[in-house]
Amino acid sequence: MRIIVVANASEGGKAAAQIFSQELQNGAKVFGLATGSTPLSTYQELCNSNMDFSDCTSINLDEYVGISASNPQSYAYFMHQNLFAAKPFAHSFIPNGMAKDIEEEISRYNHLIDENNVDLQILGIGQNGHIGFNEPGTSFDSLTHKVALTESTINANSRFFSDINDVPKEALTMGLKSICKAKHILLIAYGKNKADAIDKMINGPVSEELPASILRNHSNVTVIVDEEAASGLKTVR
Repeated sequence: MRIIVVANASEGGKAAAQIFSQELQNGAKVFGLATGSTPLSTYQELCNSNMDFSDCTSINLDEYVGISASNPQSYAYFMHQNLFAAKPFAHSFIPNGMAKDIEEEISRYNHLIDENNVDLQILGIGQNGHIGFNEPGTSFDSLTHKVALTESTINANSRFFSDINDVPKEALTMGLKSICKAKHILLIAYGKNKADAIDKMINGPVSEELPASILRNHSNVTVIVDEEAASGLKTVR
């Protein structure tokens, strides 16, 4: 696990964009993408770069259940606004939270992941160590699945909604095993409120109670953290 400490999110975005550039130069064609505030500085750097993803494929981690792709709060809308409008991909896959048959959609998405081996997967991390929407207790063998969002995750996501009651209660997410199929995983974290999760991920036990700890079993992980997110590190392995 390679750890890069940067001054702030702006510098983190530049460091992450360099990794995207290196992967492109090395022939990467499939990129696993994430949403939320964490990757925004990275996507801004990608939009402002001369990188070309027009012959690449993107596969997103997750999507809310019950929200259409045209809804401004959907992750599909987020990706269009923050990346795809400026940097289109040949193919972009996002779970369909409006699917009539959710089990069929889950099967479809697992097949997509198997057919498109992710070269670089970008991740954020929750304060409780979740990645994607894989909350503590999620099996390390999990594939794409529907999850009931925890109260803490709903509260964290409520900042994007005018009313907390509008925050969806369910989502579709890649599972932990799905995520770890990626050849290279890039986890990014900013802020003091992520410090404890980062320290436990790097130095604590590998346990399903801290989903991100599964990354310690992966052979190629890069972690970009700002100084605040790194402040809880006691030691670095």
